[in-house]
Amino acid sequence: MSGSRAERRGTGLERSEAVTARQSSETTREIPEATVARLPVYLRALTTLSDDGTSTCSSEDLALAAGVNSAKLRKDLSYLGSYGTRGVGYDVEYLRYQIAREIGVTQDWAVVIVGIGNLGHALANYSGFRSRGFRVVALLDADPAREGETVAGVQVRPFDDLEQIVSEHDVAIGVIATPAVAAQDVADRMVGCGITSILNFAPSVLAVPDGVDVRKVDLSIELQILAYHEQRKALAADPALPAEMRAEPPRLEVDTA
Repeated sequence: MSGSRAERRGTGLERSEAVTARQSSETTREIPEATVARLPVYLRALTTLSDDGTSTCSSEDLALAAGVNSAKLRKDLSYLGSYGTRGVGYDVEYLRYQIAREIGVTQDWAVVIVGIGNLGHALANYSGFRSRGFRVVALLDADPAREGETVAGVQVRPFDDLEQIVSEHDVAIGVIATPAVAAQDVADRMVGCGITSILNFAPSVLAVPDGVDVRKVDLSIELQILAYHEQRKALAADPALPAEMRAEPPRLEVDTA
């Protein structure tokens, strides 16, 4: 694909002149991070409603589909503009496009995945990337034994090809699926060649400079959180459980002197 990342930013789907002519004051406004985190959830809910043949929906219907309360949903959407009609609700397709445009998935984002073990294989085969505006342009691994392997139609290349691939495809987003011990070195290489957003699946905390965004996905932590809730439910349901499971954790004494 020709053209730089900046040149391609305007190439979306189903754009109208009215949408592309938005004023800079609109496009530069700040949206709270908590709202940004919920926008993809609303987009997924709207896509489901659209697939089911729903053309308009109320804020209550959309909130129920997204798993949030309607007041929070209306507050979140207010940061995007006024897209609802009193007494009618939201045009599903129009709102879906507006949210997709706001979070940047009406354009084509080149993605590189580093670390093609079991998790890397699963990520490479994830159809959600392609259907949501993300194009996996390269799979990289430091293990020579994996070189030339084809996963989801993409050939695995040596990690040393990273700089060349980022330059050729104008890659902005990198995915790290390596063991923890290698993650920081991979992140450093990514940042060094111009990648400014990283999705990290490695169980480690990455140090990156200002201007680089990192999102961390730690499956073990999510499972531990679920285990906590399961234990709480078990304790509430069975008073006969051992006392040690009910004991309060020891309090730490803090010396404030």
